Amino acid sequence: MIADQPEPSAWKPRVSVIVPCYNEEATIQLLLEAIYHQTFPHQEIEVVIADGQSNDQTRQRVSDFQRSHPDLAVRLVENPQRTIPAALNRALRAAQGGIIVRLDAHSAPRSDYIARCVAAIEAGLGDNVGGVWEIHPGGSNWQARAIAAAAAHPLGVGDARYRYGETAQIVDTVPFGAYRRSLVDKIGLYDESLLTNEDYEFNVRVRRAGGKVWLDPSIRSVYFARPNFRQLARQYWRYGFWKARMLRRYPETIRWRQALPPAFVLSLIALPLFSIWSPLAAWLFMIESMIYALFLLLVGFHMGVKKRDWALIPGVPLAIATMHLAWGSAFLWSLLVS
Repeated sequence: MIADQPEPSAWKPRVSVIVPCYNEEATIQLLLEAIYHQTFPHQEIEVVIADGQSNDQTRQRVSDFQRSHPDLAVRLVENPQRTIPAALNRALRAAQGGIIVRLDAHSAPRSDYIARCVAAIEAGLGDNVGGVWEIHPGGSNWQARAIAAAAAHPLGVGDARYRYGETAQIVDTVPFGAYRRSLVDKIGLYDESLLTNEDYEFNVRVRRAGGKVWLDPSIRSVYFARPNFRQLARQYWRYGFWKARMLRRYPETIRWRQALPPAFVLSLIALPLFSIWSPLAAWLFMIESMIYALFLLLVGFHMGVKKRDWALIPGVPLAIATMHLAWGSAFLWSLLVS
């Protein structure tokens, strides 16, 4: 049972933090604690968690937090659809603040996160404002450490500035995002037909409406990566599948980092087939595979030495390859079945 909150008519927050959530017992407490320790005044914040009917201890964690931190308004709304865009839209409809800060149950924002987001919005730097992820392992095992390292490396994520950017600038997208409620009134809610990539599609509409998406590296949050290769593969399969669906709608938004994985996977399929008739294709396949493996091993060796974690030498190449192959394969599959 979630503890009662003040009636909406009795109090209006300045900022509404919206959080999609499903079975996040391991991290939801970390997120709520991080929000509680924000420099932005508690009395001006509400937290709206849209829960997809979690069947673990997530809801109990939220209830326990409410009882021990009564000075921070935390509300829970139901999300029977159990999808991220549906959760965001349900939270938005329940939110009362004039500024929306979208966070993730796998994240922990720095103590000045909300204050910096609000300052950037009020300074007119962007219509949707976000910062940089500090990728942390989602577990203590060697796979989790390797995945976190790979997810913060350019070879793994291309030119996604929010993974490693150091310069404030206009970008195509940001993680999470903070914006005025009036922006939603202008461009609409999140697209519930996209089960992933809903934030990128939202930012496409921001830009098409003449708005700016602003990345400020001083706005930082910890993001907990997946704890093992199996979950990583499932995550990137989902990313690739729904990215293809989104790009069919907005083909002009494709970036080089999004075209390379499916092209690479296609080459891994086509070259062996053509090698039946052409020795050149066999040579090209062998050369491509060797160069790819060599680059991955060099990255793994560099990360292992840099972090003094020798498990990263094989782990980072395996993680990056998992990301590329899962994303690229799902992208191609999405095009075939659509």
